[in-house]
Amino acid sequence: MITWELARQLQHAGWQWQPASGDRFVIPGRSMDNELFVISEMTIEVHEHFGGGVVKFNGTTEWALDSIEQSEVLWLPRESQLRAGLGESFVRLERTLDSWRVVVHQDGVEASVIDNDVECSYARAWLHLRRVS
Repeated sequence: MITWELARQLQHAGWQWQPASGDRFVIPGRSMDNELFVISEMTIEVHEHFGGGVVKFNGTTEWALDSIEQSEVLWLPRESQLRAGLGESFVRLERTLDSWRVVVHQDGVEASVIDNDVECSYARAWLHLRRVS
């Protein structure tokens, strides 16, 4: 799973989250740092209110939180979402002995990014492309 630090870097670099069923997120700084949430039409939904997204919890949680501003949660994108975010820049994913290498190209130049976690490799590749452009 992508690290919180990389998820924050993606967010700060301009990655746009369009919440969808199955998306994972955390709520930092509210004494729930060890809780991983997943959007589901039955328990957690996202609605637009007053120009911003609101994450609503539908009565199945054991603690008193009805909703929270989307901007206060940290999205942890999945491998498929990160790969899709690379678009046509994505060349290939390679497995090394103990890590994952993502190869991307931009303006005719190939670059590779390595991490022990495949999702983190994709995130680092997306960030690399933003720094290069």
